[in-house]
Amino acid sequence: MLASAASQLGFDVHVFCPEDDAPAARVAMKHWQADYDDDDALSGFARACDVVTLEFENIPVSAVEAIAATGTPLHPGAKSLAVSQDRADEKAFLNSIGIATADYRTIDAETDIAAALSTLGGKGVLKTRRDGYDGKGQAWLKAESDISVGWQAVGGAPCVLEAAVAFEREISVIVARSSSGETASWAPPRNVHEEGILARSIVPSGLSLEVEVEARRQAVSLVDALGHVGVLALEFFVMADGSLIANEFAPRVHNSGHWTPEACQTGQFEQHIRAIAGWKLGDTHRLFDAEMLNLIGKAGLIDPAMLAPNETLTLYGKREARAGRKMGHITTRLGPRKD
Repeated sequence: MLASAASQLGFDVHVFCPEDDAPAARVAMKHWQADYDDDDALSGFARACDVVTLEFENIPVSAVEAIAATGTPLHPGAKSLAVSQDRADEKAFLNSIGIATADYRTIDAETDIAAALSTLGGKGVLKTRRDGYDGKGQAWLKAESDISVGWQAVGGAPCVLEAAVAFEREISVIVARSSSGETASWAPPRNVHEEGILARSIVPSGLSLEVEVEARRQAVSLVDALGHVGVLALEFFVMADGSLIANEFAPRVHNSGHWTPEACQTGQFEQHIRAIAGWKLGDTHRLFDAEMLNLIGKAGLIDPAMLAPNETLTLYGKREARAGRKMGHITTRLGPRKD
C-alpha cells in the first residue's frame, strides 16, 4: 500500500526484504532480496534510493544504521525503531514525556513474577519485551498458579508484567510528522480486538471531542519527542472517566488507519510518502463515517462480487491464508461525516 501510494505520487519504488515473493515487491520497480544483516546489499540499496523508509518495526536497528551510514536520508530514524522494539524502553520513554501507561514491572526470570504480580494487584499480562505482535508473546496471569504456565507460554524471554486495566474502550491516533516538524493527525478510531488481533476500527469513536483532542495532543507530543518523520500510531485504553492510558506505539502506518484512504481527504499511506519526501502534509479531514473490517485467515478468501456499493476491498497479495494472518480489509463508508 505504501508502494502503491508512492507510485501514484510519481516515485519509483525499491523494496528491500529477505522474502522472495513479498507483496510489496510485486508492485515495485525493483526488489532487493537479501538478509537484514547483509551490509553490502543494504548499502547498495540505500545508494540507489533518494530516501528510505520502514514499514515494519522488527527490522534490526543495525540495518537502519548501515543505511544511515551511506548518507541516504532514512525516515523514521533509529530512535523511533529502537524505542518501539523493547516494551520496557517504550513504556519508560512514554512516561518520561508525560504519557501515562499501565503500571508495570520488568521481568528477567520466573522468580521475579510472584512479587511483581502481588504489587500489581494479583492480576496482569506478561508480555515479551521484544518481538511481540498481534497478541503473540503474551500470557494472562490471574493468580500465582498461572505463573509457571505463563512463563513457558512466553518462552522464558525477558518480559514486562503489566497491571490489568479496566478500560471502557480502545482507540488509536494515527499521526504524521514531516522533516520540517509539521504534524497532522486523523480522528481516532475505536478499535475492537478479537484474540489479540484487531478485528474492526470504527470512526467516529463515540468519545467526546475533549478526549479525542487530548489523545491527538499526546500523539503529537510523542512524534515531536522522538524526532519521528513519517506516520506513527499510538494506541490507548480509554477509562470510564475519559482518562487515557497508552498501550503501545508503532513507528509506521498502522492497521487501525487502513480506513483513511477511503474516508479522508488524505490517507495514511500517501501522507507517509509526503512526510518522508519533505512535501507539505495533506489534509486529514474525514469526509465519511467509516468502519474497517479485517479479513483474517480464511476470511480473506472473499468473493469481490459480494461487496456492497459502499464497501472497498483491499487484499494484500499474500499467497497463503493462515489462521491469524491478516489477508486484507474492507472499508465501509457509512455515510457523510456526522460529528
